[in-house]
Amino acid sequence: MPGTNLTREEAQQRAKLLTVDSYEIDLDLSGAQEGGTYPSVTTVRFQSAEAGAETFIDLVAPAVHEVVLNGTSLDVAAVFRDSRITLKHLQQGANELRVVADCAYTNTGEGLHRFVDPVDDQAYLYTQFEVPDARRVFASFEQPDLKATFQFTVKAPEGWTVISNSPTPAPAEVKDNVWVFEPTPRISTYITALIVGPYHSVHSTYEGPDGQVVPLGIYCRPSLAEFLDADAIFDVTRQGFDWFQEKFAYAYPFAKYDQLFVPEFNAGAMENAGAVTIRDQYVFRSKVTDAAYEVRAETILHELAHMWFGDLVTMEWWNDLWLNESFATYTSIACQAYHPESKWPHAWTTFANSMKTWAYRQDQLPSTHPIMAEIRDLDDVLVNFDGITYAKGASVLKQLVAYVGMDEFFKGVQAYFQQHAFGNTRLSDLLGALEETSGRDLTAWSKAWLETAGINVLRPEIETDAQGVITSFKVRQEAPALPAGAQGEPVLRPHRIAIGCYGLDEASGKLLRERRVELDIAAAELTDVPELVGHPRPDVVLLNDDDLSYAKVRLDAESLAKVTAHLGDFEASLPRALCWASAWDMTRDGELATRDYLSLVLSGISKESDIGVVQSLHRQVKLALDLYADPAWRETGLAAWTEATLEHLWAAAPGSDHQLAWARAFAATARTAEQLDLLAALLDGSQTVEGLVVDTELRWAFLERLAATGRADEAAIAAELERDRTAAGERHAATARAARPTAEAKAAAWSSVVESSDLPNAVQEAVIGGFVQADQRDLLAPYAAKYFAAVKEIWDTRSHEIAQQIAVGLYPSLLVSQETLDATDAWLASAEPNAALRRLVSESRAGVERALRAQAADAAASA
Repeated sequence: MPGTNLTREEAQQRAKLLTVDSYEIDLDLSGAQEGGTYPSVTTVRFQSAEAGAETFIDLVAPAVHEVVLNGTSLDVAAVFRDSRITLKHLQQGANELRVVADCAYTNTGEGLHRFVDPVDDQAYLYTQFEVPDARRVFASFEQPDLKATFQFTVKAPEGWTVISNSPTPAPAEVKDNVWVFEPTPRISTYITALIVGPYHSVHSTYEGPDGQVVPLGIYCRPSLAEFLDADAIFDVTRQGFDWFQEKFAYAYPFAKYDQLFVPEFNAGAMENAGAVTIRDQYVFRSKVTDAAYEVRAETILHELAHMWFGDLVTMEWWNDLWLNESFATYTSIACQAYHPESKWPHAWTTFANSMKTWAYRQDQLPSTHPIMAEIRDLDDVLVNFDGITYAKGASVLKQLVAYVGMDEFFKGVQAYFQQHAFGNTRLSDLLGALEETSGRDLTAWSKAWLETAGINVLRPEIETDAQGVITSFKVRQEAPALPAGAQGEPVLRPHRIAIGCYGLDEASGKLLRERRVELDIAAAELTDVPELVGHPRPDVVLLNDDDLSYAKVRLDAESLAKVTAHLGDFEASLPRALCWASAWDMTRDGELATRDYLSLVLSGISKESDIGVVQSLHRQVKLALDLYADPAWRETGLAAWTEATLEHLWAAAPGSDHQLAWARAFAATARTAEQLDLLAALLDGSQTVEGLVVDTELRWAFLERLAATGRADEAAIAAELERDRTAAGERHAATARAARPTAEAKAAAWSSVVESSDLPNAVQEAVIGGFVQADQRDLLAPYAAKYFAAVKEIWDTRSHEIAQQIAVGLYPSLLVSQETLDATDAWLASAEPNAALRRLVSESRAGVERALRAQAADAAASA
C-alpha cells in the first residue's frame, strides 16, 4: 500500500492548507466477539486556506461505502485508492467530510487489536495508533501537527466497558449499549484511544494542591485480576503526579488518568491522553525481582510524563521524536531518583547499566544517526524508535541538565508548557526557553550533540612525581571512525563530566570516593584538569563519575588493575555500574577477551548488591559466551559459567531476589546430564532449593530449557500448558515447541511464521524466540538461505510490526562466519530492499561482523 507512507513534504503541504477543528467518530463494535470487520463513520470538520484546493485524508480499510464532502457524495471508486481518499474542490474556510467504511480488527498490535482470552473466551480490544494507525479505525489527517477535538460514540456488546480519552460515561448514561464520550481537548490523532471489553477495573483518585482531584483507574483482564497490585501502581502514579506538577508548574491537563494493562502489546506502553495502554506482562503472575518493579515504575512514570511533553505539547513532525521520548525517559528516571518516597533512589545506576549500554550499542551500528534524525517519511519513523531516540537522547538531555543547571532547566520547561499548551513545537522552541532561563547559548551544544552521530572516548592521562603526587592531569577525547555506511563524520564534542577519585579503605575493604571534580571538557583532544594537580594519586580515577555525559570511558592502567581486583568493592552502586558497563563495552569492542570478561564477572559478581546489575551481567555473560567467545573455547566457558550459576543458586539467601535471578540464569544455560536432571527434579518437585518457589513462570523457564535440550517432549509441554491454560501459557508452549532440537520442530516453527500469516504478534514473537537457540547452530544453518529468500516478500506483504519481528528475529545472527556476511552482502546488492528493511538487515550484519572480531580477540588471548 504505497499510499500509507506519508512523506514530510506531503505533511507540510497539508498542514499549510488545513486547520482541523473536530472529529466525530461512530464505531459499531457490537460484533467484536466474532471479529472480522466493523462499521466506522467519521465526520471531520476542517478549514481550508484556499478555495478549490485539493488534499487527501488517510484511511486503511477493507471497504469504503460513502464519502460525502460538503454535502456532495463522491464516487468512492474514483477517490479511494492506496489508503487515501482524495478531496478536491475544497471550500475556503469551513468544510465537512463524512466517511462511511468497514474497518478491520487486527491481531498484529496495530490499529484496533482484538484478542480472545482462553480463560474466559471473551474478546478484548484496544487501539494502538503510534505512529500512523488511527487511520485503521477512522478516516483521519494522520500527522501530529493537525490537532483537533475527538468525540467517540461506540456501540459495544452488552456487559462490556468502553474506555477512551474522555471520562467514561456513567452506566445510567449508556443507552442500548451505546457509549457517548465528551469531546477531547485538541490533541493529535496518534494519542486518541479506545479500550473495549469486559475488563476488570480498580479506581481511586489523586488529590493534589488547591483541591485538585484527578480520577484514577487501573484495568486488566479478569483472568489477571488476582495478580493486579493496584495499590503499588497507584502509589507510583501519585508520586509522578506530585513530582511532575511541581517541576512543570502546570496542572495535569486532562480530565482523568486511566492505565490499562492490555494483551499482546508490541511496546512497553503508549501515552494515549488520559488512557495509557501498558503491556499486561507488567501484571506479574509470578515472583519477580525488584528490578522488574523498578522497570515497571519507570514505564508508568515515562507515560505520565508524556501527558505534558508529547500530549499537551506535541512535536510538529517526527524528526523531533527523540525529544518526546528522551524527555519522558529522563524525567521518569529523575522522578525515581529524587522523589523522597521513591523505592528506587538508585535509578541512575539502572539507567547507566541498561539504557546507556543500549545507546552505546545502537550508536556503533552502521545505522547510527544524529539524535535529531532526518525523518523523510513514515518508514523512517517506524525504525527510529531505537536506542538513539530513547537512550542516547535521554543521556544527552541529562548532560544538558548538568550543563544549564537543574533549576534553570525546569524553569525553561515551565515557560515552554505555558507558551505552547495544546499546540505543536520544534526543538528550537525548547532550546530557546532554556537559553532564556539559563543564560547559556545552546547553539554550539545543539549542533555538536544533536546534529552529529557517534560516540566519543574519554581517557585520563596522569603524571605523578616520585611521591605519587599528581603533576599533570589531562582528559584525552577521541572520536572513533563511524561504522561504514553511517551518516556524517566523527567529531569531538563539549562534555560536562565529573571526575571521581577513589581510595581503597583498608578497614572496610571498600572503594570510597575521596574527591570529586566537575568540569566542562572542551571539544578538543586534550583538556587540562588543574584542580587535581598537587593531590596524591588515588587508587582509582573514574572519568564521567555520576554518569553526567554520554561517552565511552576507559581507565588508566593503574586504575584498571585496581578495579579488576576490586570492582565489587565500590561502596556506591553507580561507579560499580559504570565500571561494569565499561568492561562490557571493551568486550564488545574486542579490547577485553571474552574469557577475561568472564573471569572479571566471576570475581566480582558475588559482591554486587544491585539486582538489576546482577541480572544484566547474567545476560551479558551469556551473550558474550554465545557470540564473542572463541568457538574452540566456548564450551569451556559455558561450563564454567553454568557451574557458577549453580553455586550461586545454592549459596543465595533463601527467598531472595538474588536466588531467583540465579535460578533463571542456571535455567538459561544448564547443559550437563546432571544439571538437566536437577532442572527436571525442581520442576516435578522431587528436589527443592530452600526458599525457591517454583511458580508458574519459573516452571516454564525450566521446561523451555528442558525442551531445547531434548529432555522434554510434546507430551510434557502439553501437560504444562494444561496446568497454565492462559494466554501466557500458550506463548510459553509455543516457545518450548519451537525450541525442541529436531529438524521437524524447526520446520514447523519456520512454517508457522514464514509460510503462514495467521499467528498473532505475541505468539509469533514467542515462536521466533524458541526457534533461535544458541546450542542448535547446526539445525539452524539451513535456514540462513531460506531467510534471504523470504524476507523481502514478507516485508512487502505483512504489517510493519509483524515483518520487523521476522526480519530481525530470524536473521542468522548465531551463524558467526564470513559466509553469513557474504550472503548478507549478496542479498543487499540484489534484493533492492527499501531503506527500512535495508537498515534492519544491515544492523544484524554488523552484529555478526562484531562477533567475528571479538572471537578473534578471544582466540588471541589464549596464545
